[in-house]
Amino acid sequence: MVRWLVADSIWWGGRLRKGVALRIAENGAIKPVPAELAPLAGTRRFPGTLLPALVDAHVHSALVDLTTVRAGGIGSVWDLGGVPTDVQDLAARARQPGSPLPQIRYAGPFLIAPGGYPSNRPWAPAGSWREVTSPEDAALAVAEAQSSGAGLIKVTAHAGGPMLPAETMRALVEAAHQSGLEVVVHAEGPGTVAAALAAGADMLAHTPWSELLGDTLVRDCAARMRWISTLDIHGWGDPDPAREIAVANLRRFIEYGGSVRYGTDLGNGPLPAGINVREIRALQEAGLDPNAVLSTMTESDSRELSWVPDGLTLDPEAFPDSLATARVLDDSVRPR
Repeated sequence: MVRWLVADSIWWGGRLRKGVALRIAENGAIKPVPAELAPLAGTRRFPGTLLPALVDAHVHSALVDLTTVRAGGIGSVWDLGGVPTDVQDLAARARQPGSPLPQIRYAGPFLIAPGGYPSNRPWAPAGSWREVTSPEDAALAVAEAQSSGAGLIKVTAHAGGPMLPAETMRALVEAAHQSGLEVVVHAEGPGTVAAALAAGADMLAHTPWSELLGDTLVRDCAARMRWISTLDIHGWGDPDPAREIAVANLRRFIEYGGSVRYGTDLGNGPLPAGINVREIRALQEAGLDPNAVLSTMTESDSRELSWVPDGLTLDPEAFPDSLATARVLDDSVRPR
C-alpha cells in the first residue's frame, strides 16, 4: 500500500522545500512530489520538517547502547569493526518491525596484518579482527566477511606496528571490489593515507589527524575517495592539537571537492549517543554549510525518515542545535 506524508517543510535532495509531500511506495522507496498530489484521506501530516534518516557512518556497536543512539536521533549506523556474529545478530534485530535499534550496515571484522592494530587493544575482543597473511589470503578474508552479511570491508593501516604489505592491501581492495563491496581504511600515522590511496580504497574511517598532509596527497584523495569525519574524538569538546590538524586537513579536502561522510567513532571515549552537535560544528568549521552537512548525514535512497518537530533552521549558528532535536520517524510517532 502506498503511504503519504506531508509536513510544513521537507529537506530532500540537498535543499529545504515547502509544498512537498513524501510518497512511500509499497517497496519502501521514498520520493518527494508536489503536496497537492497527496490524498486528503490517509495522509499523515506533521508540523516541522521531514528529512531522510540521519546516519552515523562510524560506530562500534559492541561499545555503545544502540537503543540510546536511535533515541538520540540516529536512524542508521555503519558498524566499522566488530565480532561478525554479534553485529549480524544486532542487524537482524534492527530489521524487525518496531525495533528500537537503528538500521545497521556493517563491515565485519577489522582486516589486519598479523599482530597489527587493533589486536593489541583491550577494547577489541577476540573475533573482532582477522589477520590477513598474504595476497592469496585476501580473497578468502573478504569472502568470509561477505558471508557474514558485511556490506563494507574494513582494513587497518596503523603506523608504529605491523602493517599489511602494499600488495596484500591492494589484493584486499581488489577482492572487495570484485564482490561489489567498498573498502574503508583506518589510516593512522605517516604514510598510511598514501598507502590507502595507492591500494584503491574507497574511504578513510577518519579524517587524518596525525600530521598535516601535503596538498598533492589531499587533492588526489579528494578526487578518488571519501573521508568519514570523526573530528570530535580529538578532545571530546576540549579541542586539542590533533583536532586542529584534522579540521585543517578536512578543510583542504573539501576545497578540492572531496566528499565527506558524517561519522563519530561512537564508542571511542565520551561521545554523545545520538546526534553530535560538536561534530556538526566541526564540519561547519571545516567549511560545510548546513545543506552540505545534511548531505554528509543522509542518503538519497533512504527508506527511513527523521523528523524535526519544531522545524529545521538552516541558519548556520542555530542549525546544529535545531538538528539535534530530530527524532527517528516511525509509526509510533504522533505529531503534537
